[in-house]
Amino acid sequence: MLFNSLEFLIFFPIVVLLYFVIPKKIKYLWLLAASYYFYMCWNAKYALLLLFSTAVTFTSGLCLQTVVSGNLPEKKKTFWKKFCVAASFLLNLAVLVYFKYTNFALDALSDIFSLLHIQLHIPEVDILLPVGISFFTFQALSYTMDVYRGDIYAEKNFFRYALFVSFFPQLVAGPIERSKNLLKQLAVPKPFSFENLRKGILLMLWGFFLKLVISDRLAIFVNTVYGNYGQYPGFYLLLATVMFAFQIYCDFYGYSIIASGAAKIIGIDLMENFHAPYLATSVSGFWRNWHISLTSWFKDYLYIPLGGSRKGAFRKHLNRIIVFLVSGLWHGANWTFVVWGGLNGLYQVLGDLLKPVRDKAVSLLHLNRQTISHRTLQILTTFLLVCFSWIFFRANSITQAFHIVKSILCVHNVWILFDGSLFTCGLDAQNFNVLVVSLGVLFFADICKQRKIVLHEVILRQDYWVRWLVISLAACAVLLFGIWGTAYDAASFIYFQF
Repeated sequence: MLFNSLEFLIFFPIVVLLYFVIPKKIKYLWLLAASYYFYMCWNAKYALLLLFSTAVTFTSGLCLQTVVSGNLPEKKKTFWKKFCVAASFLLNLAVLVYFKYTNFALDALSDIFSLLHIQLHIPEVDILLPVGISFFTFQALSYTMDVYRGDIYAEKNFFRYALFVSFFPQLVAGPIERSKNLLKQLAVPKPFSFENLRKGILLMLWGFFLKLVISDRLAIFVNTVYGNYGQYPGFYLLLATVMFAFQIYCDFYGYSIIASGAAKIIGIDLMENFHAPYLATSVSGFWRNWHISLTSWFKDYLYIPLGGSRKGAFRKHLNRIIVFLVSGLWHGANWTFVVWGGLNGLYQVLGDLLKPVRDKAVSLLHLNRQTISHRTLQILTTFLLVCFSWIFFRANSITQAFHIVKSILCVHNVWILFDGSLFTCGLDAQNFNVLVVSLGVLFFADICKQRKIVLHEVILRQDYWVRWLVISLAACAVLLFGIWGTAYDAASFIYFQF
């Protein structure tokens, strides 16, 4: 069930209405039932995987609590605690690896033997990737680690914990919530609040605007050009790459905002997942503000356990590269994602290594890093580096990615930006105008966010007629300018494939 589908527009109001009508003691059971129904709308049998991950991590939490409260010597406690964590991770990651990486591993094995001039005929395994498996697996595993570290209590109510893992607004594409935030909120349901309702509706409308008006409109151009990259060389591909940068941002940010709005109506606050990432002045700054829930997950549960920056400069750089390679592989079973992750890790390592050179240049040239011109140059440089890495993320293969890079660098057909050729790539002049205005709205909103101006709170502080006018105009903009597809078929969100 997609957020931008008719089914969800029927499902969600029913869930909310009954949630605030039924007794407080069983509210979490109703949300649990709704969440499993929401997930089973994709493929009912894969709810068993969700249940398996829930059962394993719930059991690991209880085992950890039992070990901690027992009378064992400290060495044995440490051993059994690590055993519980290892078992939880191995079981969960084994399922994730099987469904997501089996064919990738078999292809890699075949390629290795081909280099040795040994031909292996390995049949491809027909495995359907369960939607959201990477997200709910990581969320469940974070609970195991939080209990191990003593950051959260071991939940004794299986059904409440099951709701934490399966909470439908953020189940299939995040944000990847922490037990310290979401589990505690689920334990104490909040009463209905008109304030939460107004905030939630505004957030959801903003998310629908990002998805339907901007992302799905950009997708038409990007899919046309990347789908026929040999016919659209040079500046076609350059513009499509820039458009993809905004497409994936608005698509994923849109999902996260809709999820936050839906949860807010129920009285639950989800963590912020994006914070104006394309206004960052460095690649490391970009990653502090992009997919924050995943970036912080890797920092807390992989980068720090590897040693972080505590074991010298070389280990710090190595750990960073490892984290981003794993992050790339988390996104997809393809070498393109590994290269994409490696590039972003390499950017940050080079950024650290070249910092003394940059500082020296700034000093010698008497530059002021606080000026708008200097910050703008940093933002543009960061954006171009990120866009270059997006080529590998979007391409279907390494070969295709290098062909696209070569075409962008070698073909200089700049005239297509002015002679109307762009209007033959799926978007006519009217849609381009809508797109430009919409991106202007996004740019304004991100500048406000960067300056800590919360627009929906500003709107809600106005008189009631202003609030309703803004909500009405936003709803009309989504309805009139949204890309609804043939016969109003909903377009899937990009991150559902991960």
